[in-house]
Amino acid sequence: MKAKALVLEKKRELSLREIDLPDHLGPDDVRVHIHTVGICGSDVHYYTHGQIGPFVVREPMVLGHEASGVVTEVGRNVSHLHVGERVCMEPGIPDPNSRAAKLGVYNVDPSVRFWATPPVHGCLTPEVIHPAAFTFALPESVSFAEGAMIEPFAIGMQAVVKARMQPGDVCVVTGAGPIGLMVALAALAGGASEVLVSDLVEEKLAIAGRYAGITPINVSHESLREAVDKRCGQDWGADVVFEASGSPKVYDDILSCARPAGAIVLVGMPVEPVTFDIVSAQAKELRIETVFRYANVYDRAIDLIAAGKVDLKPLISETFDFDQSIAAFERAASARPHDVKLQITLDA
Repeated sequence: MKAKALVLEKKRELSLREIDLPDHLGPDDVRVHIHTVGICGSDVHYYTHGQIGPFVVREPMVLGHEASGVVTEVGRNVSHLHVGERVCMEPGIPDPNSRAAKLGVYNVDPSVRFWATPPVHGCLTPEVIHPAAFTFALPESVSFAEGAMIEPFAIGMQAVVKARMQPGDVCVVTGAGPIGLMVALAALAGGASEVLVSDLVEEKLAIAGRYAGITPINVSHESLREAVDKRCGQDWGADVVFEASGSPKVYDDILSCARPAGAIVLVGMPVEPVTFDIVSAQAKELRIETVFRYANVYDRAIDLIAAGKVDLKPLISETFDFDQSIAAFERAASARPHDVKLQITLDA
């Protein structure tokens, strides 16, 4: 089937054009008319660099993986979703028979097919076919825009699940970008009494500081360790430290800011190997967890937003029409300090 889509032709070259896309609706699939798609940092990275690690754009690829829409057709085996239902889609499709899937960690299935990860096309096109098992109904109280934010929020949810948080925990998040903010909000929803969020960009910290329970720390003016000492006491530290910046410069901070027998959760992905002081981690017997995407959290993320426990709406900086998709990506690539999440709507 030929369909109009936002196509990454190659590094630094985007076009809005028709492209051949799959059109077979299987018995366990749904057809979805796309309404809203968020622009993710990985989309931008493919646009600006042409690759992320071993995933290289070798042929034209449709971008986008944060999406919401409306079901327009269901496969014959699908009973929990109906035509006309508003939904969001989990973009990673594992092999249900894989060892990882059977263990419940399908996000690390080596054969997972993930939207807009070469060579798999994404969802910045008016219509997609997706497995019903990874398609989730949106409650009436959750907008299309919020539905398209479930994907990045799910990363925050995964981080909190891996942290094994306790009610009242004091947390630190390094990095106030979109994922850092998602982690901070998920930590609050998970029972944190306070989340200290650090960054160098005052505009991003100002956005974080609008939320009750989040304390912004500008590390260009103030030591993160000193801020943690003020909150947690000398020679102690935060219960959980989430690293969400991807910066190789923060690893000394995250080790020093974690309390003895506390937890460190690595969410950000450095582009190069980093130096890590293993002895400092051992001396505190720190528990170290890692995060790669998410598994089994989408439904809970939707429920938290529907219940009013998490408000993602302030993080949506601007919305573009589908015909403005290229301009939207150029804006995202410019990394304006006030921008958190840019979205594209296709419901014309």
